[in-house]
Amino acid sequence: MQPSPAEIARTLAAGHLPAVAHIACHPGPLPVRHVTDAQGRPLLLVPSGSTLTTALRPQPGNDDAALVLDVRDVPPMSSSPAIGRVWVSGWAARLTGDEARAAALDYADTDACGDLLDIGESQALYRMDVAEVRFERHEKLVEIDPDDYAEASPDPLRAVEFDLIADLADHHVAEMSDYVRRQLGAAARPGDEPRVVRLDRYGFLVRMGSRSARLAFPRPVTDRHDLAHLLHPILCRKCAA
Repeated sequence: MQPSPAEIARTLAAGHLPAVAHIACHPGPLPVRHVTDAQGRPLLLVPSGSTLTTALRPQPGNDDAALVLDVRDVPPMSSSPAIGRVWVSGWAARLTGDEARAAALDYADTDACGDLLDIGESQALYRMDVAEVRFERHEKLVEIDPDDYAEASPDPLRAVEFDLIADLADHHVAEMSDYVRRQLGAAARPGDEPRVVRLDRYGFLVRMGSRSARLAFPRPVTDRHDLAHLLHPILCRKCAA
């Protein structure tokens, strides 16, 4: 098993990666802080009076501004492959009152930053209604149905992927190497040292010299603690014995 394009798009857009906004009637992209709520709608945290606030000002006769949120993957390690890029298109409107307070709580679920306390003063919060989602990987562009995007969930390991891979590389090289060789059987070549280069809820990608292999977990994991429980028999020498 491996993530679907909709799941990867939700993971990329979740708010753990830098993003830029391409806004209608404004030249050039603008960096933007964002997360996504439970339905995958981007929430944009914008300094009041900034260039971004001006660019997001609706045109006469409109209540919102058209834009494209552009997010590229940043691999956790220099040896890790990128998982792609996502463009989320739609309309963003500034939130006020109860809507802004509720959205701030949604924002804090991903990024509990202090600027959320200044919404309505030095900060403004915008919510984007999603109209189109496009996912690119290996120069192949995939159109994702907005309903499929909304129903998918971001990968629960993405925010801690670097820590998990670093821990395996620092403390469990021998155990992981033995496990990978057992899984690959005759496909494992002598002299190739397996290294985990990507991790997600469905499994991990291992690089061995110039070759790569994806190994699946018995089931999708739900969080970091669930992953630790699943990997315990592999990483614990006594359990393996």
